[in-house]
Amino acid sequence: QVQLVESGGGLVQAGGSLRLSCAASRLTFSSYGMGWFRQAPGKEREFVSSISWSGGTTYYTDSVKGRFTISRDNTKNTVYLQMNSLKPEDTAVYYCAAGYRALGDPRQYVYWGQGTQVTVSS
Repeated sequence: QVQLVESGGGLVQAGGSLRLSCAASRLTFSSYGMGWFRQAPGKEREFVSSISWSGGTTYYTDSVKGRFTISRDNTKNTVYLQMNSLKPEDTAVYYCAAGYRALGDPRQYVYWGQGTQVTVSS
């Protein structure tokens, strides 16, 4: 069965950086758009960023533009989220997802990882 495994989360001070990775297996990775979502305690899951199958098109939610960068390596079946200038409000569980249309609606995604915790201290 398809697996998406996130890694790279952790505890970081405000202003710091983290790079999340999401490794896919048993998936024709290069055929799927990939997205990152996050969910903070007591809040709904929200879109963070997405990237098309080729990597040629990317989207970001406004709150992370200029700070986060999504990328992918189709030879490694991996998508990344480089997060810089982190803020306490970025604290959440971050999920990667695979879908045929890599846009902001979580309903467009077919496969989901288990998530990785990101905690940003002030």
